[in-house]
Amino acid sequence: MKTKIINISKIISWNVNTNSIEIIKDKDILIESGKIISISKDIDSYDEIIDGEKCIITPGFIDTHTHPIFVGSRANEFEMRSQGKTYQEISKMGGGINSSVNSLRNSSEEELYLSSLNNIKPFLSFGTTTLEAKSGYGLSLKDEIKSLKVIKKINDELDIDIIPTFLGAHDFPSEFKNNKKEYIRLICEEMIPQVAEQELAVFCDVFCEKGYYSVEDSRKILETAKQYKLIPRIHADEFVYSGAAELAQEIGAISADHLMAINEDGINALSKSNTIATLLPGTTFFLNKKNYADGRKLIDNNCSVALATDFNPGTCTIRSLSNIMFLAIQSCGLTIEEAFLGVTYNGAKSLNKQNEIGLIKENYNADLILWNISSIDEIPYWFDSANTRIYKVIKNGKVL
Repeated sequence: MKTKIINISKIISWNVNTNSIEIIKDKDILIESGKIISISKDIDSYDEIIDGEKCIITPGFIDTHTHPIFVGSRANEFEMRSQGKTYQEISKMGGGINSSVNSLRNSSEEELYLSSLNNIKPFLSFGTTTLEAKSGYGLSLKDEIKSLKVIKKINDELDIDIIPTFLGAHDFPSEFKNNKKEYIRLICEEMIPQVAEQELAVFCDVFCEKGYYSVEDSRKILETAKQYKLIPRIHADEFVYSGAAELAQEIGAISADHLMAINEDGINALSKSNTIATLLPGTTFFLNKKNYADGRKLIDNNCSVALATDFNPGTCTIRSLSNIMFLAIQSCGLTIEEAFLGVTYNGAKSLNKQNEIGLIKENYNADLILWNISSIDEIPYWFDSANTRIYKVIKNGKVL
């Protein structure tokens, strides 16, 4: 079955050769077997037509950092922060990550599946066609495996592509607070081998942060992950600078995420690496912090920057990458074009899928958003209602 999209106002993508926005006019798109096979005005052989209704077409959005596998909410923590409590203070009071851990451990796999399914479904309505999803609210062998199996099940059922990440090193569970070395041993000797054997994850992530996992801890875990063919990612320099960005360069992490507290040494390390700097301004906004990551400085120092939501139950409930583009432009120093790149092609690079998604190009997946707007400037402009400007979302050639 060949499908032709006609009556397109503009096709807007990224030109990798010129490193700039590419605008294509007066062309149709031909799709077959979920792939773009032609971008041309002379397409005569096709089976069905989609009327583009004079929309602009962009690549489907790619969200490269989310934590959607959880049960319940932590709305009480939002109230506590409104009274002046910090993230760290709430964590010490029994809130934070371990609050979600308790909820997940007390849920059945079916309960976790239904909750997580409802967490993930809305992403498609905002134009997200590929999603990275982390475990990390189980923090035991059984519950981390349970979380990753839920990701696999949802990926098999929904049209959105979900790329799984093992995040057993999200925090130290309460039963190991006084024996952290034993929990790290459990991650390295039991969790990672079983996750790899069951092929439940593509990536391994670590929360490298003061009070969580040190650089030495993170190095040990991620080097172990590499031995089992899991690709390293890292939560880096979110609250204080710890050298995590430099570790990302050292171990060849595909992405270093957060980076609000990165310093010159960290920026210099990332600039010499292929590691993508992934900014999560929604978290800074949600926590009412002022120290947004300096995307302008990262880009000016030749770092590739992606954007993601960091959707999670405690510190960011935003699912819309249009909102994230708006925040990155307003507070991280990105241009509209750089923000667009951050949710398309650079997002694809962060997931090692730059030859499949993130561009509108022949032989790429037909992951497309048809927008009832005149230019990409309107995506962040309509930030809180950009999804109402979406005419159609197409995933692997299928209209959703």
